[in-house]
Amino acid sequence: MRMALESRGQYESQWAAIESIANKIGCTSETLWRRVLQSERDEGLRPGPTTSEQQRIKELEREVRELRQTNEILKLASAFFARAEFDRHHRKRRYSSTPARVLRGRADL
Repeated sequence: MRMALESRGQYESQWAAIESIANKIGCTSETLWRRVLQSERDEGLRPGPTTSEQQRIKELEREVRELRQTNEILKLASAFFARAEFDRHHRKRRYSSTPARVLRGRADL
């Protein structure tokens, strides 16, 4: 990248310099172009996120994704246990708190 930045004056355009240097170092022109642009961002010569900022953004996005997954798991677990508690309470009430029925009529048949 330094080579591409330093040799700008020797070529008609920055793109011509990048194409020439990319052939010499064995990479594509687009790859070298992206690296030159990123290097300029890192040095403050071009607007945009620096490499360290991009890395931090990726880390935060990963953390957000993991937290969302964790929240989804906790929501499902909470719903499961709430339903289990409701069922337990409902069954307990149904069997223990209802008065016994009195049989009337001819029970000895």
